[in-house]
Amino acid sequence: MEEKMFCFQCEQTAGCSGCKGNRGVCGKQDTTAKLQDELTGALIGLAHAVREDKAEPETDRLMMEGLFATLTNVNFDDESLKKQIASVHQEKEKYVPGCNSCQEPCGRTSDYPMEMLWKDQEDIRSLKSLLLFGLRGTAAYAYHAMVLGYTDEQVNAFFYKGMAAIGEDRDMDNLLPLVMEAGAVNFRCMELLDRANTETYGIPAPAKVEMKVEKGPFIVISGHDLRDLKLLLEQTEGKGVNIYTHGEMLPAHAYPELRKYAHLKGNFGTAWQNQQKEFAGLPAPVLFTTNCIMPPKDSYRDRVFTTGVVSYPGMVHIGEDRDFTPVIEKAAALGGFTEEKTFTGINGGSTLTTGFGHDTILSAAGQVVEAVKAGQISHFFLVGGCDGARTGRNYYTEFVQKAPKDSIILTLACGKYRFNDLDLGEIGGLPRLMDMGQCNDAFGAIKVAVALAEAFHCSVNELPLTLVLSWYEQKAVSILLTLLHLGIKNIYLGPTLPAFVSENVLNYLVENFQISPVSTPEEDLKKILG
Repeated sequence: MEEKMFCFQCEQTAGCSGCKGNRGVCGKQDTTAKLQDELTGALIGLAHAVREDKAEPETDRLMMEGLFATLTNVNFDDESLKKQIASVHQEKEKYVPGCNSCQEPCGRTSDYPMEMLWKDQEDIRSLKSLLLFGLRGTAAYAYHAMVLGYTDEQVNAFFYKGMAAIGEDRDMDNLLPLVMEAGAVNFRCMELLDRANTETYGIPAPAKVEMKVEKGPFIVISGHDLRDLKLLLEQTEGKGVNIYTHGEMLPAHAYPELRKYAHLKGNFGTAWQNQQKEFAGLPAPVLFTTNCIMPPKDSYRDRVFTTGVVSYPGMVHIGEDRDFTPVIEKAAALGGFTEEKTFTGINGGSTLTTGFGHDTILSAAGQVVEAVKAGQISHFFLVGGCDGARTGRNYYTEFVQKAPKDSIILTLACGKYRFNDLDLGEIGGLPRLMDMGQCNDAFGAIKVAVALAEAFHCSVNELPLTLVLSWYEQKAVSILLTLLHLGIKNIYLGPTLPAFVSENVLNYLVENFQISPVSTPEEDLKKILG
């Protein structure tokens, strides 16, 4: 009997092996999972159709959006997925006219049946999955850059190269270089997005963000898309509706062109996996611009809006025109809180600090180097990545709390919500905890590491620097591939290892890059610090 669904792309996958049956742990129905596989298969067919041709911008857009839509917690809407599949088929006709109606199909540009991948030999499935999930993460970053008018031909071309390879008969020796190339391409893409964001919104600067919500109408905006936030700020200016960020939108407060809006007030809530509880009594609408949306509870489903690649059945979707009038009208109708409310993070703090991008940290590079030479700073830890609901993620809070008092904690992505409300103090005038931004700002962390290595005349792997990463979805996979491409070793990864990494592939990563699964904070700190 054919399985209704199979999905093992995220960290919370059932039994650490794969979601099967009628529904995934994320809430995705089996029909949705099947359609996401069909969309992926159609994109592989499109990649084969494009071949060596230079794809048109519309083709690039469909490729990015299609890959982005299949990330965890992005698109739960079957009708939306069906429309995307139809659009991909229509686009393929431009490159291979008549292919879909051919009387003697050759199969070379047909949709790839994804069950062939899920049932492939374990190591091949593992490497192809690493490649596919990495491409999905990179596509999200490329999409965010594209909507700001920034594209890169090499990045776009690799989507077709990588997707085509997934649908072909490849061995491990052939797939490994492609997986490493995916890491290189993602680094290039993160650099592109960094330039797009900073040239559009200015250089991020440290900002203290309150977790209180003023009385009156307001909107909570979640996700990663800064362009959507900017448009919402423009459309709400002067209307008496305040804006609060949520989740990975927190770093938006660091950008001058966004921070200049007086009605961008603060941050509501904590990490994405707490939304079903935190949104339940919220007298305001929530706008999702990207992942991570969870199936809304009945208590607030009439207040959820989606835009961009995000879609959920029954939710009002704001189209390409980005006219947020329905969201603004809902905020006015709900009225917000009748008095000011103060909220806290999971550790009780009510103020968050963000904005320590690479420009800010590197401007203090001399101060950092001198602090290291003077023995004031003993070690740097990058503790970041995706947050999630699985038991064991309190590891990251405890790790930060137990790290030496003379160490610096760099962080990024939503994993920081485990500890970003803690006051860790300062070292030589520098805050011990520095939030570098969203997950894509891993590019900035790499720039800082390279600059420190140059200052100390050593390699990055010789620095007193350790990466302690949490993973959840596919953007984390693309960043991991980038770190491997750059040859960065001794990475601690948790809270569990990916289900799609086979034993042989894991052994390869351990042998060549010394990747370690996290154990306990005490044991890992002892191992790291000797």
